[in-house]
Amino acid sequence: QVQLVESGGGLVEAGGSLTLSCVASGPQFNMYAVSWFRQAPYKEREFVAAVNWSGGDKYYADFVKGRFTISKDTTENTVTLQMNSLKPEDTAVYYCAARRGIPVGKRPPDYDYWGQGTQVTVSS
Repeated sequence: QVQLVESGGGLVEAGGSLTLSCVASGPQFNMYAVSWFRQAPYKEREFVAAVNWSGGDKYYADFVKGRFTISKDTTENTVTLQMNSLKPEDTAVYYCAARRGIPVGKRPPDYDYWGQGTQVTVSS
């Protein structure tokens, strides 16, 4: 069983930056792929970024490429999402999710474990 706790959300002006962290507890977290999803009010949860079990392969949604960077520290059981050049449309609750295994999914049903979410609000 893996437990995930996100932190780092907050209120920032457009063009600013935030760093989200997802800390995992549980065995063999180094065997898990981790993704960040987000959900804005009245919208479906959408994929943002993912990293594979080793941290070597990374994937991004087109709307965050060049602005967000995902990284995995297997020694600290932490996955970080560095968000730069934030836009008002990035406002959402951000969730980290984990799944054991090699394929990195980009859909919410691909993931078994979820954090509680952290609110990101970008003002214009």
